[in-house]
Amino acid sequence: MPKTRIQKETIVSELSDAFKKAASVAFADYRGLTVLQADEMRKKFRDANVDYRVAKKSLLTLAAKQAGYDLDAKQFNGMVGAAFGREDEIAPAKILGDMAKATEHITILGGIFEGQIVPQDKMIALSKLPSKQQLRGILVGTMYAPVSAFARVLNAIREAREASEVKLAGAPASEAKAEESAPADVPAAEAAVVEAPKAGADAAEAPADSAQENAMNETPTA
Repeated sequence: MPKTRIQKETIVSELSDAFKKAASVAFADYRGLTVLQADEMRKKFRDANVDYRVAKKSLLTLAAKQAGYDLDAKQFNGMVGAAFGREDEIAPAKILGDMAKATEHITILGGIFEGQIVPQDKMIALSKLPSKQQLRGILVGTMYAPVSAFARVLNAIREAREASEVKLAGAPASEAKAEESAPADVPAAEAAVVEAPKAGADAAEAPADSAQENAMNETPTA
């Protein structure tokens, strides 16, 4: 059923507003997409905060001109859909590029990037770049890499310190054993050394006493 003039004006107004607010726009031919594929694509667009619109080429052209872009959508082949990226400039082309890898029924036609109308080859090149979310993940990983390395170093130092403490804690026990055995041996040796001279002294004193006794018992002769 043909759209009325009021309906067309409403569509053009909405599309013009989308062009003005978009960080980037990607145009694609979506002929042949299955219902499931179309639903999957729309879900990916919603998750990335991308507004996807399908409209007649004449209405897209008029809306783009109202937004300040000298675009002729009639140059595009097939059925044209427009993906308006609100936050991530790469997301519209990235999602369409990923879908194009999975199915031959999506073809990137061109787009608008950094306020300029961009040809097909440039948009295809943009579709191969990482998305803003992927770039954030790479940046976070780069930022935390030195921190994780530092943490590994600290952990290695802690483990080395603990091993050293365990070694030091075991040393007094072995030294105590050595000290326990030493007192038992040393007095025995000292006793042997002390007793030996005592026995000798007794032996030396015995002859002296016998000689003195004999001298006392002797009777002087006249």
